[in-house]
Amino acid sequence: MVIWEDWLIPWLHPPPCNTAPAALAYIDRYGPTPGRTHQSLDTEQPYTFFLPGCPPPAPTMKREILTLAFARAVFVEFLSTLIFVFIGLGSALKWPSALPSILQIALAFGLAIGTLVQAFGHISGAHINPAVTIAFFVGNQISLLRTLLYIVAQLLGAIAGAGILYGVTPANTRGNLAINALNSNITPGQALVVEIILTFQLAACIFASTDNRRSGVGSPALSIGLSVTLGHLVGIYFTGCSMNPARSFGPAVVTRRFSSAHWVFWVGPILGACLASLLYFYILVPYCMNMSDRVAIIKGTYESEEEWEEQREERKKSMELTPP
Repeated sequence: MVIWEDWLIPWLHPPPCNTAPAALAYIDRYGPTPGRTHQSLDTEQPYTFFLPGCPPPAPTMKREILTLAFARAVFVEFLSTLIFVFIGLGSALKWPSALPSILQIALAFGLAIGTLVQAFGHISGAHINPAVTIAFFVGNQISLLRTLLYIVAQLLGAIAGAGILYGVTPANTRGNLAINALNSNITPGQALVVEIILTFQLAACIFASTDNRRSGVGSPALSIGLSVTLGHLVGIYFTGCSMNPARSFGPAVVTRRFSSAHWVFWVGPILGACLASLLYFYILVPYCMNMSDRVAIIKGTYESEEEWEEQREERKKSMELTPP
């Protein structure tokens, strides 16, 4: 249960921000700020409420750009999308000796995503999908700069993966390189609805299975891979199943075949993922954050509670007197 008196302390007794001794005295009396973990009234699960307190030194956007971790994350998005497109499209090639089955293609796409999430998820989040990246931005989970660079990396990776596959595949097997196309009996409007629904379930699965506020999330790689497989088992009959603008864009660029309905494979996945993001992050499981924190996330200058606590401990240690 929430101890409301404790929760109100930083509001009734604002922490001093002018001198280090005063700040440390406040910490000793009232506990650390600006974030604390309390028990939720409904779920009895810990959530972080960001309370007013001594702000850390304001970071700059350059801090996110000029880091090795950021460069690695962007590169991993390029590499993982390249591998995903190569494997996924490769499974759908029509070899004369054996035509692919729907199950084979669905499993290939799903296993590829699951493997890549397991391999690279801790580096970049393994979005491997512009629709997912945009949805994370809409959900106020990543910065605008990271969103833009991830999308560029994903599209370039998709083109590279499709190009490599095109180069190593015999001419009599390439065909249209498994580009997405509408079923002859399906209208663009119907295809759009299908892509929205399929990508919605994928994005919802991603958000729920990677939410660090949950306990016992299982294996995100497995659940996300199964979600991709599920989408393909249904969507292949309608649109070839995109759920990913990069997957559709890469082979279209390499083969120079952009159909009049290519927009469906952008609008559908992006709408579906963004709807899932709005529902999950703002209605079902919203974050308790103030507007300044949300703006800082968009700008790429946000410091998490963990980072703030680490800096606070370092400052506290640096001010401790040590015996000669």
